[in-house]
Amino acid sequence: YFTTGKDSLEVYSFRELGGQLGSALLTEGNPLLMHYLMFIPTLIGQGTAEQQTIWLQKAWTCNIIGTYAQTELGHGTFIRGLETTATYDPKTEEFILNCPTLTAYKWWPGGLGHSANYAIVFAQLYTQDKCHGIHAFIVQLRDEETHDPLPGIKVGEIGRKLGMNGANNGYLGIENVRIPRTNMLMKNSEVLPNGTYVKSPSSKLTYGTMIFARVVLVEYAVILLKRAAVIATRYSAVRHQSQIYLNGPEVQILDFVTQQYKLFPYISMCFAFQFAGSWLWNTYNTVNEELKFGQLDNLSELHAVSCVLKAVSSADAAEGVETLRLACGGHGYMTSSNLPNIYGLVTAVCTYEGENTVLLLQTARFLIKAWQNKTNMGKSPTLKYLEMPLEENIPFERSVNWIISTLQQTVVSKINLVNHHINERVKNGETYEDAWNNTSIELAAVAVLHGRTFIVETYSNTVSDFQKKVSPELRTVLQQLLELYAVYTILRSTGDVLRFTGTSRKDIEVIQLWLEELLASIRPNAVGIVDGFDMRDEILSSTLGAYDGNVYQRLFAEAQKSPLNAEPVNKSFHMYLKPFMRSNL
Repeated sequence: YFTTGKDSLEVYSFRELGGQLGSALLTEGNPLLMHYLMFIPTLIGQGTAEQQTIWLQKAWTCNIIGTYAQTELGHGTFIRGLETTATYDPKTEEFILNCPTLTAYKWWPGGLGHSANYAIVFAQLYTQDKCHGIHAFIVQLRDEETHDPLPGIKVGEIGRKLGMNGANNGYLGIENVRIPRTNMLMKNSEVLPNGTYVKSPSSKLTYGTMIFARVVLVEYAVILLKRAAVIATRYSAVRHQSQIYLNGPEVQILDFVTQQYKLFPYISMCFAFQFAGSWLWNTYNTVNEELKFGQLDNLSELHAVSCVLKAVSSADAAEGVETLRLACGGHGYMTSSNLPNIYGLVTAVCTYEGENTVLLLQTARFLIKAWQNKTNMGKSPTLKYLEMPLEENIPFERSVNWIISTLQQTVVSKINLVNHHINERVKNGETYEDAWNNTSIELAAVAVLHGRTFIVETYSNTVSDFQKKVSPELRTVLQQLLELYAVYTILRSTGDVLRFTGTSRKDIEVIQLWLEELLASIRPNAVGIVDGFDMRDEILSSTLGAYDGNVYQRLFAEAQKSPLNAEPVNKSFHMYLKPFMRSNL
């Protein structure tokens, strides 16, 4: 997206601003993130060559700052329900944009509150007295010199949030604002000067930008999980507390198996999501090239995989960051540990660019459709395993391949059962829509398991590819981490595995012992593995996770910076506490 014909220094600057260095400089969120992540890609993906000539260079050099105004106060993931309108006036060849209600106000776009002076606004297109659905429009919000809001534009910041308070998320109200006809992004569909609407060859062509965002978010979730894993693992090596032997010394808490169980699966998960994210990125680029030639065959599968990977990676990373914070005890609750901030950033990913439950149901719809049309399953690489026979007996063996096959068998059986439940509900008089809604808990669950199964398989394939490229020592560690993620994944699904496959209780006991052996094997290398993530202290910004291990000195030094320690007696004592203490209440 960001290399074609662009100066390499600008590309490098973007990657740094959006990556590790940017996160160190802008710890509470980046107000330019939507400019690079959504505004520019939308110009590329949905703008004509002429529109890109006008807008892209301005955006790339930051002569204008843009944001992506889609979500409204009253509507989020359900894009078809957006209320903002764009009505074409053929007399002036202009669109009139309007937010007819308070709930139509755009709400949440990053950078909108104070930074952006342009936005790509999504609105219902009306022309020749007919609505043609959601389309994208370039709207100027503020004067390019004074930054004052333009007439008809009501813009501001939405207030403090759990995290990302540096992103100045904003609101936008539009009251009968006119923009030129050419400000509608017309690469896929078009409004002619006389108001005639020219339909896009496929509605799916507008998926591109949102898929791109989800690809990036998978990688972003990995970065945040890695950060928390480094902090918690290093702290666990420094912290000595409690005894293993009655008269023995206090040990590193990293020696407790319960602590290892809090840490090591999430270290392994960092690799799992990184490899899955790389697969997604490469596939996205391939499909994006195909779209240029009108090939849409693989777009639906990419959309389904991007949905489930975004949902699973963000949810599991958020769970991981919270578990890693808890693994640091009370000190993990300190803001100076940076774990609360990391959690605020990662949990936001569960909601934006598609709320996770909605994304899981979109993947489930793809799975059910494929199951009902089994002749096409072999054409989708991520669904080939759905062709395996139901209730196939897979003899137990202690291997990653067995885990993958067993998880796949579980997914196949669950999809079959979910499809049966939908059909039974329809047979009993429910509409298909009601049947779908009433089965949605099962549908979301099968999508999650499909996603995790895909991640384990991708992890295994990637490690296999590394076998001849890395040292024997690294090969051993990568294999241990792969096995740990695979074992951890199947144990999370013990109920379904026992329910849908021939796996026995004894098999589960063997897997549990395997888990404990893996924790012991990884223990000697745990700190070295997270050091290999190569995150500088400035990136971690944590009193607990610094490379030198001086946790207690750093905690105390940070405490001294509190404004409440500026004087020995705070003025509040004389103003409030002393009168209260002497009031004999």
